[in-house]
Amino acid sequence: MSTAPTPPDNPLRDPRDRRLPRIAGPAGLVIFGVTGDLAKRKLLPAIYDLANRGLLPPSFALTGFARRDWSTEDFAQIVHDAVREHARTEFSERTWEQLASGFRFVQGEFDDDAAFDTLAETVAALDAERGTGGNHAFYLSVPPRSFPLVLNQLKRSGLSEPTTDAWRRVIIEKPFGHNLESALELDDVVSEVFPEDSVFRIDHYLGKETVQNILAMRFANQLFEPVWNNHYVDHVQITMAEDIGIGSRAGYYDGIGAARDVIQNHLLQLLALTAMEEPFSFDANSLRREKEKVLSAVRLGDDLGRSTARGQYAAGWQGGEHVRGYHEEDGIAPDSITETYAAMRLEVGSRRWAGVPFYLRAGKRLGRRVTEIAVVFKRAPHLPFDLGTSGELGQNAVVFRVQPDEGVTIRFGAKVPGTAMEVRDVSMDFGYGNAFTENSPEAYERLILDVLLGDPPLFPHQREVELSWQILDPITEFWESTGSPEPYRPGSWGPASADEMLARDGRRWRMP
Repeated sequence: MSTAPTPPDNPLRDPRDRRLPRIAGPAGLVIFGVTGDLAKRKLLPAIYDLANRGLLPPSFALTGFARRDWSTEDFAQIVHDAVREHARTEFSERTWEQLASGFRFVQGEFDDDAAFDTLAETVAALDAERGTGGNHAFYLSVPPRSFPLVLNQLKRSGLSEPTTDAWRRVIIEKPFGHNLESALELDDVVSEVFPEDSVFRIDHYLGKETVQNILAMRFANQLFEPVWNNHYVDHVQITMAEDIGIGSRAGYYDGIGAARDVIQNHLLQLLALTAMEEPFSFDANSLRREKEKVLSAVRLGDDLGRSTARGQYAAGWQGGEHVRGYHEEDGIAPDSITETYAAMRLEVGSRRWAGVPFYLRAGKRLGRRVTEIAVVFKRAPHLPFDLGTSGELGQNAVVFRVQPDEGVTIRFGAKVPGTAMEVRDVSMDFGYGNAFTENSPEAYERLILDVLLGDPPLFPHQREVELSWQILDPITEFWESTGSPEPYRPGSWGPASADEMLARDGRRWRMP
């Protein structure tokens, strides 16, 4: 029996190069809400950066859908301006000309059948003109209330139905509902149009290098895994702080608040990655299975009044300027009880983490912009130093900095130079910008590329969404029945009740 000859090795291919297998195949991307801030600041620059790095095929096509009375040339100019202002890589005329030749724009409202029929014709034309092969992804960068309408239009117009040997996928931005009930209702709508393996729920934090580095640090190094448990870890702090107010987001933010906005998705995902067991492999199913185990084991405190805290930023001075309080922001009712700061104490009911509290906090108008995960270790059981020589010695910690300076810090005690045995805390720091010659790609670059490749490990599954809401719903329901959030000063680190929550455990928030 004859066999096909083995193709010769490419002498120009370095087997250590992990970039080439991740070049997307022929495909088109349709963005709904292409005139929005997210598209201009993140999505459109990310698409250009992917093209500039050679990770998109020449046959790639980008279609914008919006109500604006634009031509395709107008749309191309908007993309050009967004790329010039926000792209991470240098501008290349050659890349731009190749990318722009695949631009299309369709004008219409979400309830306009004729507009979606035109979109279907445009997509079919791109298959013939650009060679996109029937592969198309639909990015819903629109308010959640518009999801059902857009999804039903995709189904009615046939856009959600793949042709033979082709795929159709949908990308959904958070929030995935505002509680468990609405999340289930949203999933019912989505699942009627797209199968689960074609649904990509974007949590841009999961695309950040440092978040993925949590898995590398834990499971690729024997140094950390033996002490990653309740025998050595005292507690874990996960912080997402912003130094700005809500700005022009009142229409979205009021009624949502800090807990629903970032804790339900970003911070609980970070908790799951920090606490999960080692997966069998890093494929989507193995990762999701381990994260779901953690989320299903999360336990709330018996007294939510003592194990949670919430606040609203007041008016005051921050960074040398006087800023408005939350109630003075445009579009906010003077009696709004939406929290701009949320903190909570959770535990994971597993053998590895039994008795270890996880403290989560998120807020606006805080001391500085920072997102980090701090794994704080127990104090050494015996210190052969008197208090005077070790008074400034704290607890060892491993800190993953997600933003703005991506990297990892390890804090430990070291002897101060001199004749006395004096010990103080020092830090060993690893920064992506210093350790690698290539800059970290933006999270949306990685995630958009993964959608086009059909690679789902970094996208939350519906079950993870449901488990997250099961954790958060009792807290938000408790808050809604217990009056108003506590005011806090802009530029501070939140309300006093958050400090008191940790003080009751004999701990305190670390200064990021």
